[in-house]
Amino acid sequence: MVVQVAVELGDGIVVPDDEIELSAIRSQGAGGQNVNKVSSAIHLRFDVRASSLPLKLKQRLLKLHDSRISDRGVVVIKAQQFRSQEMNRVEALQRLREMVQMAMQRRKRRIPTRPTLGSTERRLERKSIRGKLKQLRRSIDD
Repeated sequence: MVVQVAVELGDGIVVPDDEIELSAIRSQGAGGQNVNKVSSAIHLRFDVRASSLPLKLKQRLLKLHDSRISDRGVVVIKAQQFRSQEMNRVEALQRLREMVQMAMQRRKRRIPTRPTLGSTERRLERKSIRGKLKQLRRSIDD
């Protein structure tokens, strides 16, 4: 069974219902008869490249080093934490929302700094002490 939904991902970005595919599947692991009979896990698929997201956001999403994004640019999320299908659906959509939020954040630009005069002097002092120690280890014949 495939269910279509529209999702608001934050900052006014809304993904139409035909771009997110949610399917109910059977959960893995222990659970007895409930696991064998009820399809409570949710399998979410979202094709980033074919989506209506802004181009910059698509590029950032695809650059994320996340194992949930395939080589073809499809986000695959499996939610099976809860016994309820509805709770798992909410969880899967929340994970997609968090992934998009991560991609929307701009990384703070690093401002290069120089070492202080004191730290440079301490480093050089440690180097000279270490060199003298090694010099004392040499044989006297040299």
